[in-house]
Amino acid sequence: MYKKTILFDLDGTLIDSTSAILKGFNDAFKTFGQTPKDHEWVKSLIGFPLDIAFEKLGVAKEKIQDYIVAYRNTYKDIYIDQTYLLPLAKESVKEASLFANLAVVTTKSSKFSKPLLDHLGIGRYFKVVIGRDDVVYPKPNAEPIFLALDKLEQDTKNTFMIGDTHIDILAAKNANVIPIAVTSGYESKKNLQKFNTLIFENTYQAVQYLKNIQ
Repeated sequence: MYKKTILFDLDGTLIDSTSAILKGFNDAFKTFGQTPKDHEWVKSLIGFPLDIAFEKLGVAKEKIQDYIVAYRNTYKDIYIDQTYLLPLAKESVKEASLFANLAVVTTKSSKFSKPLLDHLGIGRYFKVVIGRDDVVYPKPNAEPIFLALDKLEQDTKNTFMIGDTHIDILAAKNANVIPIAVTSGYESKKNLQKFNTLIFENTYQAVQYLKNIQ
């Protein structure tokens, strides 16, 4: 085991699955006779758990689970073919694996995340993958980070959470690990700066930084 531990978010941090996510939301609203929501609005909610995203999009609480089922009925058939690694993502993970224990902590279901990581050729680098279906309280709650560390048999010391949204930053702070933000995803640098954290253009730059600190 290494002294450092790096936890990675997925969407906007390592991967781009925007088209599959938008199609899933579009079809969910169409299933119930609703007009699909503006794509920019939906994109601003990527990173939130699906139940929170649908609530923010105006779906009544008692209908949210039905919308999630409709979303996943579409998403499961297209996400493998419509998801891509972000530039330098594979290099980032490969290099990070040489000096740190690696895990994924995402609000995406691990049922989807694990096959996707294998398909993209980076699954072997992660000892642990924690998704929405593995916890009661997802990010920004600390629970998924604590679960990942428990499975890695590591503590919060020298642990870093890399993500592209304030949800990742807040989860890291709630778990008392060090947050690192990247601007390769769905939240602007201007907004990320409000959370007083290290910010890099992409995961590769973040990994290079972590490689060189003691």
